[in-house]
Amino acid sequence: MIFGAHVVLHSRNAEADRAFLRDALGFSSVDAGHGWLIFALPRSEVAVHPAEQNNRHELYFICNDLNAEIATLKEKSALCSQPHEERWGSIVNIQFPGGGHIGLYQPKHPTAFNDLSD
Repeated sequence: MIFGAHVVLHSRNAEADRAFLRDALGFSSVDAGHGWLIFALPRSEVAVHPAEQNNRHELYFICNDLNAEIATLKEKSALCSQPHEERWGSIVNIQFPGGGHIGLYQPKHPTAFNDLSD
């Protein structure tokens, strides 16, 4: 039985990005050995979109109040893009210290969760 998912992010500065996940995003972690942190993530859902090529993946975190999350992230010195509207939600990109980014959005569509409050 599948009981979870393991997401891998590649980074030019993995140590800084791990600290960002811990300190700015507040994710708890376990040490898998030698400082290799594995983070617990919030509830997840997966969508499959049509594409011209395979193996292109995106990571978005979901929130129920984008403006509040942006304010909290800025207090922790996280860099966010300007919010913009998509058909499916209000979105920003959060810059990782290692140079990558992840999306954060407030959905306008139904989610696979019964309740977005926790």
